[in-house]
Amino acid sequence: MDEIEAGLLKLEQKIEELQEKGDSLSQEIRDHDTELLARMAKSAVPVVKIVGLNMLRKGKQDTKGEIYDPAYFPGKMIILGKAAKPAAFRPDNPQMPVTDQFCVLSEEGKFFELMYSFDGFLTDSYLNPIDAKTAIEHYGYDIIFMLYRAMHDFLKGEEALVEALEKVIGYIFARNA
Repeated sequence: MDEIEAGLLKLEQKIEELQEKGDSLSQEIRDHDTELLARMAKSAVPVVKIVGLNMLRKGKQDTKGEIYDPAYFPGKMIILGKAAKPAAFRPDNPQMPVTDQFCVLSEEGKFFELMYSFDGFLTDSYLNPIDAKTAIEHYGYDIIFMLYRAMHDFLKGEEALVEALEKVIGYIFARNA
């Protein structure tokens, strides 16, 4: 029994050491979260250019809720998060209440808050530039995860595409040979 107890004691010590190391590394990441997000944004620029969306800038809404006569922002963006509680009003016009607010990353690698307002007929928006620090403060660490996830899913898609193309090419040349 002494060997078993000694083994358990050693396991408990190892678990404690790993938890302490994990806590210190987690704190170090929290201390440098802004730099991490900014570097991730730079790395994601090619992905945003390919998988990003053209976001609605302005559009009229009919009685069924359908948008017509839409205008879009130039350049693509990916949505990283949605504000749980949107701002009371838009910075460009205090008379415009915000109905929806999102954190987006542009194809230039810049962060914005995309704020939508609706007056019953017109859906209008404002693109508020923010830095990485503000993005984390307003939207939390979820945006880091979403950016990582977008890059990860894009990589998986690219790997699947290359694999499929290799199979097709192999099939074509096997038939012609």
